[in-house]
Amino acid sequence: MEDKSLLLGLTGDLPLFRIVDFLLDNKGMDFSKTDIAKGAEISRASLFNYWAEIEKHGIVKTTRSFGKTKLYTLNSKNPVTQKIIELEKTLIAEALEKANKKEIVVAH
Repeated sequence: MEDKSLLLGLTGDLPLFRIVDFLLDNKGMDFSKTDIAKGAEISRASLFNYWAEIEKHGIVKTTRSFGKTKLYTLNSKNPVTQKIIELEKTLIAEALEKANKKEIVVAH
């Protein structure tokens, strides 16, 4: 990851937060566990270390399956996920506000 997202800047660069951040960035799309690990730039072993916790809290949901492969997406109806989305929106609003203040100061 070249630039850290606002969420990772706040929470740290732990694999759990990288997984959640990847799913947030790709809301509405579904992925296999392998694709999630690649997208989050973590090992499959790291993904599996945190996956039970992510499923336990309902952060992901299965969208479809074929053979042994299941595809997952962010469960935006889940209260925990909604709070994470709300946090991300707040961080974005805060960053935009700071950027606008810098713009105003530079303009004067």
